[in-house]
Amino acid sequence: MRTVTVAAGRLEGWLAGFADRHGAPTVSRGERVVELVGVDGARARIEVSFPPLRGELVAHVLRPRRIGVLLVRRHGHAVGVFDGTNLVASKVGSAYVQGGTKAGGWSQQRYARRRANQASAAFAQAADAAAAILADEPLEALLAGGDRAALRAVLADRRLAHLAPTTPWLIVKDPSCGNCRRCPSSSTPFGSDSNPDQRGNWAHLSFPSFSPYQS
Repeated sequence: MRTVTVAAGRLEGWLAGFADRHGAPTVSRGERVVELVGVDGARARIEVSFPPLRGELVAHVLRPRRIGVLLVRRHGHAVGVFDGTNLVASKVGSAYVQGGTKAGGWSQQRYARRRANQASAAFAQAADAAAAILADEPLEALLAGGDRAALRAVLADRRLAHLAPTTPWLIVKDPSCGNCRRCPSSSTPFGSDSNPDQRGNWAHLSFPSFSPYQS
């Protein structure tokens, strides 16, 4: 299996290239998956972004949407709303959470309690930001990333109970303004095709390119 990353704006050209390389493909369309089979037997499987698929594939991927972004780690968070390619609302924050320790006994237990309390406070701060930016938005999708346990803690807030992250998961080590400039578009794989002697390769659609994440 081979997967390559292609921007959503290049989807039409990628599909044309697949047809040029492998012959006009047979296309099987579903609400969540589109499969291509070339004349030479090459295959591509495309997981549809923002399912279910409505209408033509390229138009579906490129259609402007109102998208929420929620990035959370113990030490910080970033929240935003994109309307098409425009960032219309955002909020970032940071928090101090102590790292690990080699201490043992009661000292280690006190340290663990202190660290847990710091993390809880950080997640509460992130939940407040998410509630302020996302809670009342008519979002079509929510992209999430960072630390999964941290995100679950934030979304456990009752104000955010109606929000559910959609794929893909965004790989973000530091949810700061600078390091969020490539989110979410650069973290989303798009296209893969196979040689005639290879079968079952996957292709994933990317989201439209987003503007830099701002504070």
